[in-house]
Amino acid sequence: MENNIQIVGFKFKVDNLDYLLKTSNELSAKYYINPSKMYALQLLNADAIAGYDHILNAVIHAINAFERGENIAKDLGLEICLRASLQRQISKALTIMGLKKGEMNICAVSVNCNEKIIDALEEILGNRDNSVIDPDMDKLKEIYDISETELEIYGSIENLMIEKTAMLILEV
Repeated sequence: MENNIQIVGFKFKVDNLDYLLKTSNELSAKYYINPSKMYALQLLNADAIAGYDHILNAVIHAINAFERGENIAKDLGLEICLRASLQRQISKALTIMGLKKGEMNICAVSVNCNEKIIDALEEILGNRDNSVIDPDMDKLKEIYDISETELEIYGSIENLMIEKTAMLILEV
C-alpha cells in the first residue's frame, strides 16, 4: 500500500512545548487523507537525524512494523521516533528525538496527510529550512556514540544510521 510521506525541516524557537505538541496533533487529525490508512505528524529533533534517507528509512520501517503488527509504540508518530533514534524504549527515544524548549532544528514528518499540512506548519514554525536535516557529523557522533571504525565500515554516517535502523527489527 502506497503512503504519502512528507519530510521538511524548520529552525524554530520553542517557547510553549505543550502548545506546539497539541497543535501538531490537531493538524494531523485535520489533514489526514484517508481514514482507512494510518497517519501521523511527528516533530523531531533534526540534530539527531543523519539526513533525508535516514529519516525516510525510519518512517518506512515504522509503517512496515505497524502493517506486520510488530510495532513497539501504539502510535505511528512515536514508532517513527523510536526507529529514527535507534531505540526500543520510548523514554530513550524521546530524550534523543523529542522537542525541547529553546532554539531547535526541527524535522517534521507527515504520513498520509494532505500537502496543505506543510503550509499549516509554516504558519506556526515559519519558513522551511531543509538544511537542518543534513547530517552534522560531530553532533551525531556524540548523540549515538559512533566510533571512527563504524564510520569507516559503513562509508557514511547516513549509511550507518540506516543499517542500525534496520537492525532494530532483529533485536528482542
